[in-house]
Amino acid sequence: QVQLVESGGGLVQPGGSLRLSCAASGSIFTIYYMEWYRQTPGKQRELVARIASGGTTNYADSAKGRFTISRDNAKNTVYLQMNTLKPEDTAVYFCRVLTSTGNYWGQGTQVTVSS
Repeated sequence: QVQLVESGGGLVQPGGSLRLSCAASGSIFTIYYMEWYRQTPGKQRELVARIASGGTTNYADSAKGRFTISRDNAKNTVYLQMNTLKPEDTAVYFCRVLTSTGNYWGQGTQVTVSS
């Protein structure tokens, strides 16, 4: 079993920045992808960014140029640096890891962008 612990969410003003972290622990053998999703009430969870084990990254159009995903393989941790935040970035952010033993979700962390 794999556990994911997210941190870094909170309230920030428009134009501000936040850095989310997600640390994986447990029976981890190989992590292929580490991903960040977000979800707002009444909407489907959407992929924000993904990073492969080799470092290749992909971003949603809404995140390009403002968000940066990175990972520390030694710590089994993925980060999401979010800059120039907008009110429409308000959501619960979830991390997901795709591993050799299955796919796992974090519990989510709330990000609120408001003045």
